[in-house]
Amino acid sequence: MVSGRRALVLGATGQMGRPSVAALAEDGWEVTAASRGGGRDDRWPQEVRTVTVDRDEPGALEETVGDGVDLLLDVTAMTAQHARQIAGLAGRIGSAVVLSSAAVYEDEKSRSFATQDRPDGWPRYPVPVPETYGTMDPGETYGARKVLIERELTALGDRLPVTMLRAGAVHGPYCRTPREAWLVKRWLDGRRVRVLAYGGRSRFHPVHVDNVAELVRLAARRPGSRVLNAADPEAPTVERIARLHDEVLGWECETVLLEGPPPAEAPMVGSTPWSLPHSLVLDMSAAERELGYRPVTTYEQSLPATLEWLAGELRGRDWREALPKMAAAYDPMGDLFDYAAEDRWLAAHRP
Repeated sequence: MVSGRRALVLGATGQMGRPSVAALAEDGWEVTAASRGGGRDDRWPQEVRTVTVDRDEPGALEETVGDGVDLLLDVTAMTAQHARQIAGLAGRIGSAVVLSSAAVYEDEKSRSFATQDRPDGWPRYPVPVPETYGTMDPGETYGARKVLIERELTALGDRLPVTMLRAGAVHGPYCRTPREAWLVKRWLDGRRVRVLAYGGRSRFHPVHVDNVAELVRLAARRPGSRVLNAADPEAPTVERIARLHDEVLGWECETVLLEGPPPAEAPMVGSTPWSLPHSLVLDMSAAERELGYRPVTTYEQSLPATLEWLAGELRGRDWREALPKMAAAYDPMGDLFDYAAEDRWLAAHRP
């Protein structure tokens, strides 16, 4: 157990910040939980201190760090300015853990998540993907910005040891873009049929927020300059994920498997937030080797709590109002819940 060491968690009331604050506090850290709203989680020990911080306000983060902390956990770093902000604190931070994303990876033909909308633009990654695999160049897309942050911070070396965690498809309570909403809303709507593209075989490696928190806890104990994948012990297919939802919800739903991609005339039919034409599965052996990482939960074990929270968020509300960030992310692609289009396709193609 770490004792008497100070940790500052930036983004403490978000989906990954909440369990990470708890994990660090339970491991003996004196934790300051920083967020824009300054709130706290009921599960945190009373000793956790909360502060209101807008990192984009000049000098605000620097003032919060004060004369120094032993650990900075940053789950909100999104820009080059954020990377420079952390680097500028090198003399006052013992080590840092910063959230990155599996979206940084780029295949041998320069395909990545940023090229999905191009002809033959879907990346084809090895299974599993190690941290040594290629990444895209720094730039302005989400993944490219994470690459820039990774490179800026890991280049600090001994000046500031930074562990970057490349998270897969994050799941758990308080997620602002919960993929599980695709299935929970259909259950709430009484929808008894679903179509899954790519034969239901898509795999987009999930990571539960508690497993992220465990990686944070271990990296805090063993500071170093490195990048590590962050994922659950298994990468279930989307068909398996759907079946697990049925079991938890006590729901009987017919699954119609569509071989290949969603139809051109109805591009959202069969498309789910996990639907990739080629799997993204992350290699976790480096975290196991370097940190002694062992996952604390699985997708199946954690699902009941996630669905209880999510059903409470969605029940009796317009899903776009309940999950505005998810709506903003998916609406440009089409209506996630276009049942009329799905019914037309089923009428013409159902076996």
